[in-house]
Amino acid sequence: MDPVTHERATTEPLTQHIQRISRRVRAFDVRHPLVWDLHLTGFWVLAALIDYYGDGWLNVARDRDNPGWLVLTLSLGLSVPLLLRRAHPRAVLLAMAPFALVNAWTGTALQAVLLQLLVVFHIALRRPPRNLWWATALITAPVAVMAARHPQGTPDKDIVPVLMSIAVAVAIGITVRTRRDHTEALEDRARRLEIERDQQAQLAAAAERARIAREMHDIIGHNLSVITGLADGGKYAATKSPERAAQALHAIATTSRQALAELRRLLDVLRDDEQPRAPHPELTPQPTLTDLNQLLDGVRAAGLPIHTTTHGTPSLPPGRQLTVYRVIQEALTNTLKHGGPNTTARIQLSYEEKGAVTATVTDTGSGGPAEPTGGRGLPGMRERTALYGGTLEAGPRPHPEQGWRVHLHLPEETPQ
Repeated sequence: MDPVTHERATTEPLTQHIQRISRRVRAFDVRHPLVWDLHLTGFWVLAALIDYYGDGWLNVARDRDNPGWLVLTLSLGLSVPLLLRRAHPRAVLLAMAPFALVNAWTGTALQAVLLQLLVVFHIALRRPPRNLWWATALITAPVAVMAARHPQGTPDKDIVPVLMSIAVAVAIGITVRTRRDHTEALEDRARRLEIERDQQAQLAAAAERARIAREMHDIIGHNLSVITGLADGGKYAATKSPERAAQALHAIATTSRQALAELRRLLDVLRDDEQPRAPHPELTPQPTLTDLNQLLDGVRAAGLPIHTTTHGTPSLPPGRQLTVYRVIQEALTNTLKHGGPNTTARIQLSYEEKGAVTATVTDTGSGGPAEPTGGRGLPGMRERTALYGGTLEAGPRPHPEQGWRVHLHLPEETPQ
């Protein structure tokens, strides 16, 4: 271990220990402020009484003939008010001012008058800076009186040290106040960041739940609709064409396995990260337009004839391809659900330059509601479309035509 690392290892625990004790002391003081105030005030009152009873004040007094009761009164008057110095520092300084003035006028010159500096410290710590001007004048005035009535050398020898002491007390108070305000600002910022982090996490979780619900609706809902169509067709073909019924059952099994695989993939995403995963989980890529023919084959097998018309060559990024695929899938799923018998569908795709694409899905069904109230199909399509600044129109075809129409348009890609 190098000397710097050793020094840090030996000093950091001590620093942390001191900080921990300091935090505990401050916390106790916040809960029980009177305890600290009583102890500090009692200490200074005791010091003032010792100065009085021990005749220590005679060493600095400029008039030693003052009576004892006056000295005792001044000692108590300059120390007892300290009990309220934190709650009411201005009132305490005003209460001490008459005793300080008498102390100067009589030439007693008690050292307890310096306790006013503690009050100045609390004014600088807790009150607006403008209060420091009259506090300085209130402390300096008795000093000027003493210099005039009981001079010892030039007046500046009495006034300058007092002004310097006030400046030191003010500087300490401002420093502590600045550090306290800075700490409070950091704590407030940390609290706001924590709240913002929690809100962002909640928003992200809600967005992820909505995305997964949309995927579940698009994938599982479509496959179940296809299975329902195949089952209905197989039921009618069972008595007339056993081969067609067997084909329907085979298609149902294939579609069910696909739906189960998609469901497992989504559930794998939802699993807790702490749960053990398979060494090589099956990861199915998101469908693209190359998978559109497979989708149409499955819908045709469910009994819905589909005619497609394509203009242009697709050259879309994966995200746009997925949007077009899901919108077509959802439109065909709604046709299977609500189109009724003898319904046909038509898909028109038009690919333009720079990623623009238009897709129109129409059917000749009964034209009923696209989905039950509260469904996720249309909101999901609109959410996907909005991601690319596109538009989506869904509704009955204009009279006299019958059926439903879904029109999707994605504009050109915006350069980043």
